[in-house]
Amino acid sequence: MSLTVVYCDSMEVSLDVGPDIANITDQLVQMAHKAGVENGSLHASVIGSTGSLTTIEYEPGVVEDLRRAITRLAPPDMEYEHEKAWHDGNGHSHVQAALLGPSVAIPVRNGVLALGTWQQVVLINHDNRPRQRRVEVTVIGKKRRPQEVAG
Repeated sequence: MSLTVVYCDSMEVSLDVGPDIANITDQLVQMAHKAGVENGSLHASVIGSTGSLTTIEYEPGVVEDLRRAITRLAPPDMEYEHEKAWHDGNGHSHVQAALLGPSVAIPVRNGVLALGTWQQVVLINHDNRPRQRRVEVTVIGKKRRPQEVAG
């Protein structure tokens, strides 16, 4: 008989003015291990309308390329309807975050996240001010046998 596990956790990450990009893969790997799931999935979602999650090769060149591409997609110096209502200077932040999306789902196979060798999960702050971003994580799946779960 297999036991289904639903494990919930969260993390807080401080990010600078956007687009600022942080690698959160290690924290997600730890959460998946802590969940004790053999096969299932990890779902992560950033809270807030000016943050996003995606995967990328986390190396300086690709990170800078992504930063530039995000800025080209929704430049801060364009006119946004959001500014007419709120006058907070972050209309572009909402559009950038919406284009990338707030969440990722990653398979868990044999107790580990099924990510490519050069694939990391990144959290992005798009806002025009530094932010403390909360990421909510849920791991769901078949529990590993007790001898496979190590503290």
